[in-house]
Amino acid sequence: MVKVRAARPAEAEALTGLVMRSKAHWGYDAAFLASCAAELRIRPDEVTARRIVVAEDPEGTVLGLASLEGGAPLATLGLLFVEPSAIGQGVGRILYRDVLRRAVQQGVRRLVIDSDPHAAGFYRAMGAVAASASPAGLPGALVRFEAAPAPLADWARAWTGGGRAVHVGNVAEFNAQFGDSSLDREQSAAHHYSCLAAFYSPYPSALVLPRAVPAGWTELVCRQLGWTGVEVYDGLVERGPGLVEAVRARPALAARLTGAGEPLVPWGLTRPFGLLAGRPWRAGELRYESKAAAHGLFGRILAEGGHPGIVLPAQVRAAGRWAAARLLAARARAGESTVLKSEHGVGGSGTTVVTARQVRAAGGARALLRRLPRGPLLVEEFVDGPADPGAARDLTYDGFVDPAGRVHEVGAALMDVTAGAYRGATVGPGAVPDWAEKPLLAFGAAVGRGLAASGYRGWFDVDFVVDAEGRLAPTETNLRLTGPSIAFMVAARLDALRGAGHLVRIADRVELGARLPEAQLDELCADLARGCAELGAVFVPAIPTGAFDPAPWMGVLVAARSLETLDAAEALVRSEAAAVGAMFDAFEPADRPPGPARGAGGRP
Repeated sequence: MVKVRAARPAEAEALTGLVMRSKAHWGYDAAFLASCAAELRIRPDEVTARRIVVAEDPEGTVLGLASLEGGAPLATLGLLFVEPSAIGQGVGRILYRDVLRRAVQQGVRRLVIDSDPHAAGFYRAMGAVAASASPAGLPGALVRFEAAPAPLADWARAWTGGGRAVHVGNVAEFNAQFGDSSLDREQSAAHHYSCLAAFYSPYPSALVLPRAVPAGWTELVCRQLGWTGVEVYDGLVERGPGLVEAVRARPALAARLTGAGEPLVPWGLTRPFGLLAGRPWRAGELRYESKAAAHGLFGRILAEGGHPGIVLPAQVRAAGRWAAARLLAARARAGESTVLKSEHGVGGSGTTVVTARQVRAAGGARALLRRLPRGPLLVEEFVDGPADPGAARDLTYDGFVDPAGRVHEVGAALMDVTAGAYRGATVGPGAVPDWAEKPLLAFGAAVGRGLAASGYRGWFDVDFVVDAEGRLAPTETNLRLTGPSIAFMVAARLDALRGAGHLVRIADRVELGARLPEAQLDELCADLARGCAELGAVFVPAIPTGAFDPAPWMGVLVAARSLETLDAAEALVRSEAAAVGAMFDAFEPADRPPGPARGAGGRP
C-alpha cells in the first residue's frame, strides 16, 4: 500500500531527480528540460516551507511528490510529479487527494493548479475545473485549473460521528415488517436495492449484503470514491428478508461487525437490527411510515401555521374495498383524477393514479379496483401539476434525527417520478428551484421535529408534489434511507474528495442491451467510468445485480459540477448500456453465465 509522509530536507536532491525524470517522460527534448531545471529544482531549505510530501511503497521507495504552497484562503499546488515507472498506478491520485485534505485542514478554499498540458486530463478527471482562459503571463503551454477544497459536510459528520461505519443492507427485512399487500412477497427487488448499502454513509468500513455481488463492482466503487480497506460480507441470504438474523446466526461475524466500536447503519430500523446493534426496539417508532399517519402529522403542522406555500391534498381512509370504489366513482363522475394508496409501499409500490377516463374504460370503479393489490386503501386528491411539462414536479426533503433528538437538515432533491413510481433523483447546487427550497426545507424540518417528538431516531424524508399554482403538497414520509439519500452521501464524499460543488444523480434502472457475464459487466462499468471522466463527470455503478436478471438493468450514480455535464453523462451511460448487447447477438441468454457465484464471506 502506498503511504504519504512529509519529505525530508536531505531528500531534496533525489526529489529533484524524480521531478526531472517525470518531466522528461512526456518527450521533452534536452534543451527544454535544461530551461526548466532551475525552476523545478528543490532546495533543502524549501522542503518544509513548500509543504512537500512524498508517496512511498512498503519498501520505502519514493514514487512521487507533491507540494501545497501559500496560505488560506488561496494556495497553489506547486508540484505534483510521479516516478515514470509508477505512472498509471494511482500514485498521482493519492498525492492529489492528500493535497486537498491538507488544504482543507489549513483553511484553503481555492487551490490553483498550473498544469503541464500532458497532465490536463489527470486534473480534469480528479475534479479540478479548467479556467475559461489561461491568465496572462502563464509560462509556456501550462493550463490553469482550480479546485475548491471542502470539508466533509456538517450533517455527514453528525450522521456517523465523523468516522467510518458498517452498512447493513436490510431492505427486504425493513419492508417485510409492514406486510403490505403491494410489496413483492419474495422481496426480489429489495435484494437488488440492498446493493445501495455501499452508500449508507460517505465512507464505509464494511458492507453486509444478502446476495453475492461482483468483486469488480466493489473494487470500482472503492476506486471512484477513494475508499480503502472496505470489507464485504455478501451471499448471506439467498431469498427472504432475514439478513440480520443470518448475521446473528454467525457469532464470529456478528462480533466482528459490532466489536470495532463503529456505528452500524441500516436501510431502516427493525427488531432484529435493534438486537444486533444493541439498540432498544420501540415498535411505535415507525408509526409515521404509514401514509395515513404521515398525512395526519402534516395536517397538524399546517394547522399550527407558519408554512405559506404548502397545501395538503385531501385524503380519506376507505372503510373497505367497496367504500373505496364508491369514493373513486364519485370523483370520476366529477371528472377528477384520484390517487389510490396502500398504507405502506416503497418506490411507488401500492400507489396508483387513476383518471376519470380510466374508470370509464375499465367499466367502473369496482372493475378497476379488482386489478389492484388487496388491502387497506387511501383515497387521495390528485394534485394537478404545473402547465409547463419541464417544470419541477416531484421534490423531496432529506434529514435525520440524531440519538439526542436533534434534527439535522441534509437538503432538498429533485425526483424523477413516472406514473407514481420513483425512478431517480438529483441533488446538489441548483437541482431544486430557488422558489421551492426555502418553504420545502422549513416544512421538512417541522416534520423532523414531529418525528423526534414521537420518539423516532434515524434518517427520514418528506416527499412533495408541486401543484398548478406553484405550491408544495407533502405526500408521504419515509423513515429509512432512500435513493435521494444515497445521492446526498455520494455528493458529500465527492465534495470532500474532489472539491465542492458536485451535483449527483441516481438513476434506479438503466436498461442493458444484454444479460452480461460478470467479466463483461466489469468491462462495461470501467468503460463508462472512463467515458464520464472525459466529460468531466464521475460514474459510479450503484446496483450491479440487476444485470443478471432475465430483463437486465443496473442502477447508476453520475456526478458533475453542472447540469449540462450531468445530463451528458447520463445520456452516455444509457446509450452505452443499451448498445452493449450487440456483441452477444450470436448467443442465447441461457448460454451466458448468470452472474456471480453465491457464497458468504469477507472480501477486503
